[in-house]
Parts: sequence; structure tokens; C-alpha cells
Amino acid sequence: MPQLSFTFILPLFPKLLEFYRNAEDPVDAGAPPSKTLLASVLGYLNAYKAAFARPIDSRYDIVLLGGALGSMFSLLQAVASPFIGRLSDKYGRRTALLASMAGNILSVLLWVVAVDFRTFLASRIVGGLSEGNVQLATAIATDISDAKNRGSTMALIGACFSIAFTFGPALGAWLSSIATVAANPFATAAGVSLFLIVTETVYLYFSLPETLPSLATDTTTATTTTTTTTDGAKSAVEENEEKKKKKKKKQSRPAPAQRTNPHFLLNLVHMTFLLFFSGMEFSLPFMTYDLFEYTSAKNGRLLGYIGLVASILQGGVTRRLAPLLSVRIGVAACLASFVLLARISSVSGLYLAATGLATTSATVVTGLNALSSFEAAEDERGGKLGVLRSWGQIGRGLGPVLFTSIYWWAGRETAYSVGALGIAVVGALTFFGLKTPPASVRHRAAAVKDDKKEL
Repeated sequence: MPQLSFTFILPLFPKLLEFYRNAEDPVDAGAPPSKTLLASVLGYLNAYKAAFARPIDSRYDIVLLGGALGSMFSLLQAVASPFIGRLSDKYGRRTALLASMAGNILSVLLWVVAVDFRTFLASRIVGGLSEGNVQLATAIATDISDAKNRGSTMALIGACFSIAFTFGPALGAWLSSIATVAANPFATAAGVSLFLIVTETVYLYFSLPETLPSLATDTTTATTTTTTTTDGAKSAVEENEEKKKKKKKKQSRPAPAQRTNPHFLLNLVHMTFLLFFSGMEFSLPFMTYDLFEYTSAKNGRLLGYIGLVASILQGGVTRRLAPLLSVRIGVAACLASFVLLARISSVSGLYLAATGLATTSATVVTGLNALSSFEAAEDERGGKLGVLRSWGQIGRGLGPVLFTSIYWWAGRETAYSVGALGIAVVGALTFFGLKTPPASVRHRAAAVKDDKKEL
């Protein structure tokens, strides 16, 4: 539900930013230039745009601003993710998730009342610093699943997010057409988003148990001791024995994980992959407009197709694959899509490339999350997954700016060829650098055997 409401805003960025620009810029041609925060930001973006050899149409000003805000949001998540992960390792997944949800509520509340760009920017800053749903859902998945079905659990989580990205933007666009507050025409979409997040937070508060193994075990032990004491059926010897057992459990620590792949390599693959993949994602609407004169509606259908195919693959195929195989298939599909995008001249070619991108979306990040969890002990998974996400968000934050710069400097063919070269480097790291964790092999074989028994 939070991820569904999170996607409401994605298709609204152009209209949102146009609204703030029109509201804060003077309409009178003889009026002095506006000195608002938005005017200053647009001034810097126009100076950046003027540096390109190829002229960039003024209609892209809002898109550039949206890209800058998207990069800011991702980089803020890169800063916050390790802290959120360590918080979940120390105080529990439930506490960390509720804290993240509180930040999300504040962020959307600011959007509801954002009648100026300054308040809207504050909303995005708070949202970027508090967005931890994805990494905490992944950490919870590692807590409640054993090694043999961890990849399957990760894939199902990915499928849920893909479904949210398939339907959330369309719902957000529809809600934005319903005007309820004159000063903020997007208040309806923001209000529904706020309602969904508050509802989910209340549900999590009353229904979500702690899943961090060490805290969950301690809670169970404490509950058992309290129950026995209430019954009054315990002798002094039994109390002493239980105290010894409890002390022994607290002193014991999870066995250190057997490292197969260094976390640095996993983090590097994640960052490099998202650097090029996110750049491609951001540039895709420009390419479809230039080549096929696509409208927003047609771009929405294209993105919806990618999300739908990705969710089907995650629910039916990815969850049956070993994590490393999943990553390799996704990187290979991504490379093929980049090569196609550099050369296509037809809509059928575009949708063929989109199918490859959907395969990539369904496999790579899910597989990397699973691999990272295999390389971490129980008491450090939150932190390790947070660092993995942080590196990925650095790539996601820098990718759009770097990739579109190449696109405007040198053209589509060069941009996507450079992207293909970058993904080829990721492929080399994936195929020749990463190895399959032994635990993944053993438990994957057990999972296959279980599937055959069910049949």
C-alpha cells in the first residue's frame, strides 16, 4: 500500500512543476524577475542546458527540473539507507519500519498543504530521508524465509512493487483530475496517498510482529517466563535453570556468514547497473517523443506494459531461479535492450526492447538483494542491505543527469551505445566476478526437490 501511494506522484511531476512555476513567476511582462526559490533553481538549470552543443527546447525545462528532483530524492535515500538499516539491526525491523512510515506521513502531509514550491521541495526532502520501505521489506523477507526459498520470497516482494508501479501512476493521474482545493489542485491525489499511508501505518503498528531473530527470540523467552511466574507453578530451581538458559541465549551470537562474494563487489555491481539503467529509464520518454511523437498517454501505456510484464515474470519465473542466475539473465536482457534502443526505428522494435527492460526489472535488483542477504549474518543483514541500497541510489541519482547529458551532446545512438558498453562491464563483473554462495546451491536443490514432491 505505501508503494502504491508512493507512485501516485510519478506521472504528475510535469503538471506539478508547471503549476508552481506559473504560480510563482510574474504573469505581467513588465514585472521584475521572480526571486523565488523555484526561479533560482530554474536559472541554474537553464545555465546547465545552455552548455550543450545541441539546442534543448524550452519544453524540456520542466522535465530537467523533474530529473533534478528525482536525483535529489535518490541521493538523499543513499545517505539515509545505511542508517535505517543499522537502526533495524539494533532496535528491530518493526521499529525502523514504523519510524520510516512516520517520515512518509510527514512527507505526504507537506505535499497536501504545498501551495508553493518551497513546501513541495521540503516534502521531497523529508520523503527521501525517510523512504526505507523497500530495504526494510527486503530485510523482513530474509528474517522470515530460510535460504532455500529466500529468492522466491524476494521475487514476490518485487512482484508487489511492480504491480504498484503498474497501477499506481494511472490512479494518481486520475485522482489529480479531481479538484478539491483551489490553492493546490493536486490535493486530492495527495490526500488519498496520505490516507493509504496512515492506514498502513496503523495496520503495521497493531499487526506486524518483530522479525529480527535475536529480538524475536528474546521476546518469546520473556513471554514464557512471565506466563510461568503468573501460574505460580515454578520452583526456585526451575527459575534458576531458566535464567541460565536465557543468559546463554543472550550470550550466543549468530554464526558469522561464510563470505563468497565481497559486499564491495555486490555494491559496485548494484551502483554501476543502476547508473546506466536509471539513465535509460529517464531518457526513454525523450526518445519516444523524438522518434514516434509519443504523448504522455502512450508513454504511460509503454511503462505500464513494462511493469505488467515484470510483475508476471517475478511472480512466475524469477522466484524459481537461483539469485545469481537471475542477475545474469537480467543483465544480458538489459544489454540486448540497450543495443536495440540505439538502432530501432519502429514501434515493434521499441516494445521488443521494452520486454527486455521488463525482464531486467524483474531480475537484477531482486537477485542482488538475495545474494547480499546470503553474505550477511542475521545481526547485520539490515545494515548490509541498507548499504547495498545506498550504493544503488547513488547510481540512480547520478544516472539521469549523466546519461541525458550524453544524449543531448552526442545523440541517441551514441548515448545508448555508451550505455550498452557500461552494461557490458556490469555483465563482465556478474559473469566472471560473482559466484554462487554454497548455501544458495544446497537450499536451492532442496527447494526443487520440494517442488517435485508437490507435483
